[in-house]
Amino acid sequence: MNSDVTRTLHELADHCGVATSYTGQDGSTVTVDEATIIFTLRELGVDIPSDGVEAFHLDAALATMKYHKLARMIPPTVTARAQRAQNLTVNCVDGERVQVTAILEDGSEHVLEQLNTWVPPETVSVPAGVASNQKNNEATETNMTFGTATFQLPKLPAGWHTLRVQAETTQAEATLLVSPDRLSKTQELLDNPATGVMAQLYSVRDTGAWGLGDYATIGALGRALNQLGGADFLLVNPMHAAEVAIPVEDSPYLPTTRRYSNPIYLRIENIPEYRQRPELHDDIAQLRAGVATANDQAELLDRNAVWAAKLQALAAIYEAGLPVDRLRQLQEFIDREGEGLEGFVTWCQASAGDWSNLGANFWAWVQMLCQEQELAAQNELKQYQRIGLLADLAVGVHPGGADARSLEYVLAPGASVGAPPDGYNQQGQDWSQPPWHPWKLAEHGYLPWRDMLRTILRTAGGIRVDHVLGLFRLWWIPRMQSPTTGTYVHYDHEAMVGALILEAERAGAVVVGEDLGTFEPWVQQYLADRHVLGTTVVWFEGDANGPKSPDRYRELSLTSVTTHDLPPTASYLRGGHITLREELGVLTTTVEEEFSNDAQWQVQVLSKIAQAGAFAGLPFEEYSARIADELQDPVHGRDNRPGGADGLGGDNPGNAHSSGIIEGMHRFLALTPSAMRCVALADMVGDVRAQNQPGTTQDVYPNWRIPLCDHDGNAVTVEDLPNKALARNVLRAARG
Repeated sequence: MNSDVTRTLHELADHCGVATSYTGQDGSTVTVDEATIIFTLRELGVDIPSDGVEAFHLDAALATMKYHKLARMIPPTVTARAQRAQNLTVNCVDGERVQVTAILEDGSEHVLEQLNTWVPPETVSVPAGVASNQKNNEATETNMTFGTATFQLPKLPAGWHTLRVQAETTQAEATLLVSPDRLSKTQELLDNPATGVMAQLYSVRDTGAWGLGDYATIGALGRALNQLGGADFLLVNPMHAAEVAIPVEDSPYLPTTRRYSNPIYLRIENIPEYRQRPELHDDIAQLRAGVATANDQAELLDRNAVWAAKLQALAAIYEAGLPVDRLRQLQEFIDREGEGLEGFVTWCQASAGDWSNLGANFWAWVQMLCQEQELAAQNELKQYQRIGLLADLAVGVHPGGADARSLEYVLAPGASVGAPPDGYNQQGQDWSQPPWHPWKLAEHGYLPWRDMLRTILRTAGGIRVDHVLGLFRLWWIPRMQSPTTGTYVHYDHEAMVGALILEAERAGAVVVGEDLGTFEPWVQQYLADRHVLGTTVVWFEGDANGPKSPDRYRELSLTSVTTHDLPPTASYLRGGHITLREELGVLTTTVEEEFSNDAQWQVQVLSKIAQAGAFAGLPFEEYSARIADELQDPVHGRDNRPGGADGLGGDNPGNAHSSGIIEGMHRFLALTPSAMRCVALADMVGDVRAQNQPGTTQDVYPNWRIPLCDHDGNAVTVEDLPNKALARNVLRAARG
């Protein structure tokens, strides 16, 4: 493209919130390819021809957008902070009188005061499709002048309100989203920090499970943690719904909907209708027997087998008939959930295959059961814990799922969400999920986002927002292309975060944002100002001066040693995160360089932990020296890291040296000022297998199918936990 076209293209992109360049994780400036910019603008709905792009095409598109913005009078969604007055500008035909009324949730109305503020009028071209010659029906180019009136939005309570604008010839309405200035629950955690456990629920089995952890496992895990000294919360993977017909998606981060739940987590024996049908118990017991043998086995998890058994059991119970009181409760549930549930169960019915004869109400009943059992699990956790269940919200949904169909009107289906290349995922990531369309979401008052949050927070004490940076900007990739061909699209973060805070405040919940990866520095401060906690991982916490001392960690954060996207600490200590990526072929640097850099960084991190006194007498000098040896021969020396093959320090997790490093790293958490400290259940049992390797698919690595095991590869059930010395010591260390 020539310079004029490029300049105009960049101006149009800036107007639309599409990045033409960005700062990579290494601090360098990356220029976005012009083909990517054009694709993204078209996906947003900007009229750009496909057969050659000239400057006048882009000028026309920009003029059209400016006209429609002024002609609409007011943005479709206006944001404000509770009990804060602010100015509001309204566009109208120049010279017309305007009145603005705020209509609150309670029905009260407030006529806004117009301020004596003069803004120069603006004359813009009227698009040819809007202004036409009435005589010969040919398009003509005309201009229109718009004025701007300024009003004072008074101090209003938090809520989902409405703005009504009335001029002499036009009128408009907008959603008025007024959110709390900051989340109040967070202050409790700053005053009294919380320590909890994170677990991939499906990987944790109790003796009553059907081969996968479920809602009843949550309660059993809560009781076990209480025996180990107690926890304040339990963070689990997203429990969003997957496919209803086999095969089902293994990744909890690629659901078919984020609003409704995955019935694979139902404990069949806890369903009220099951208890009322004793004649079905023997047959259902046989179904369970076929999958429950996996509870104490270390083989890969089989969701298809588990769901097939549970679906057959659910169908048998439902077809036996629901009692009158349960039919009434089901109808009340359907009425309360409204169009959201209707769209989801319609998709379920259409996707059910051999089970389509069950009818839409069957799938509604199943969702009612999910909400009942999840709430029961939360209520049990609250007997032992301050917060209880911390739900996880995935970034997006499966491109062929229920939300992709029912929410298509607020999505951009031609794009895929992902992440640009960074130090850990050097080829970038494509999560294959269609992103929110920022303009369409605003046009609909962010209600799909609001309703999703309300449903999730109904049964949880808090929410972790995976890739919370996506509330500010998302990496859009042309579908089926490399993640390196993407660019960032910006969102109205005041609306996205405001809705999140408003719904969390109403639910009395805490909010944690996973803010790792490539981000703009001001984002973390913005979230902190609103009392949304960030995420800190010890291995990643450093700056130009090296690893941070505990006193330099963020207060407003959930801090942990590891995440579900890294191997457990026992494996990480011996370079498992490098070995696995080498085996899978996802490194873009040499393995020698990776091991050398990692060994140096591990020495620095663990030395900082030792300086803080967290190792409590562990002979760290020996560990440091042995890692330093690898700098000379990082490839052949990697198996000689302290801990050898099991990565725990040599013998077993019971001796002082082997468990000491893991314990010390978690003792370090208690030395930080972080409002929340989190321990991975995998670290509590010395597990070594990675739950997920980002950037890979099932044909490369069995992501999300790894059962909880100890360092020897033996399956660990919830009932085993109270007898695990490592579990008790690590949790006690994190609690300080």
